[in-house]
Amino acid sequence: MKLSKTISLLITLFICYESKSQNISDYDFENFKNTPKFLSEYGFFKDLKNQIPIEDVYPYSLKSELFSDETDKLRFVYVPKGKKVGYVKNKVFIFPVGSVLIKTFAYLNKNGPLEAELLETRLLINTNNGWQAISYVWNKDQTDAKRAIAGATIPTKFINMSGEIINIRYRAPNQNQCKECHQLKKVMTPIGPKARNMNKLIQYRTGEMNQLVYWAALGWINENLGSTSISNYADVNAALEDRARAYLDINCGHCHIPGGSADTTGLYLNYTEHGKEQIGIYKKPVAAGRASGNLKYSIVPGHPNDSILLYRMKSLDPGIMMPESGRALSDKKGIKLITEWIDKL
Repeated sequence: MKLSKTISLLITLFICYESKSQNISDYDFENFKNTPKFLSEYGFFKDLKNQIPIEDVYPYSLKSELFSDETDKLRFVYVPKGKKVGYVKNKVFIFPVGSVLIKTFAYLNKNGPLEAELLETRLLINTNNGWQAISYVWNKDQTDAKRAIAGATIPTKFINMSGEIINIRYRAPNQNQCKECHQLKKVMTPIGPKARNMNKLIQYRTGEMNQLVYWAALGWINENLGSTSISNYADVNAALEDRARAYLDINCGHCHIPGGSADTTGLYLNYTEHGKEQIGIYKKPVAAGRASGNLKYSIVPGHPNDSILLYRMKSLDPGIMMPESGRALSDKKGIKLITEWIDKL
């Protein structure tokens, strides 16, 4: 009888332990302290390897994305039940405390013989003490991702848009490097999820729907935001000016914005900036040093090769390149776009 009760108790404890490791609601993200060693411990996904989320975690996508060595990005968001997401025009959504933004970087290699490879998954957790950034690097077997406080370098290869196999040493940032981009007025913050950059259709479990409409149906935001929409810079049918400004906004505007980490440069590349000198036209650098390439102005209309902005985009020298982290390759399509834009100014 005693043995039976003991076995019953052990089974109960085992079930409780198993459900805890798979149940997102068991984590107190508001007072988040004990960071899991492995990504699987959170229970964000019912199929971790194939990135299929549980019902309370939803995919999201951006119209214009940050260039990160041609990686594919799989984005998800968790918002605690019954909580609202705040909205301020042209600003990042104000996610309630307890929310989690999940972003997996991968080479899906859809256009060639190489298998898909998950590289790293980054979490932004909104706690009572502000946003906390945590990075997990995937193992070779693609079964789980382990916390990487010091970052990691991942030798790999992928198939680019031209069908070429590219060898690369992909760099996952350390915890402090996350602050270089995810910082506004010295406070950690998300970058991408603004209403204007999410006003698009994506595929949900129930079918295709506009993200903002879907979020309204979830009760996260108001039904009518009156939001404008930013261009997808990859859309060749969109206006050149809109495409170029959208590219600079998502790739540069999180630092080059009032209150951003590049505030002191006076070069503001966020989408809503309209001052000609502020966006770089005939603007002299504050203290670029050799990074200026002996050029005089950030942007010289009609002369892309005389423009510091383009010179730094092309460079792979750590002391010159912009963005200064998050890439080991030059963005050829982005360079082509900004070249055409400056040429037409």
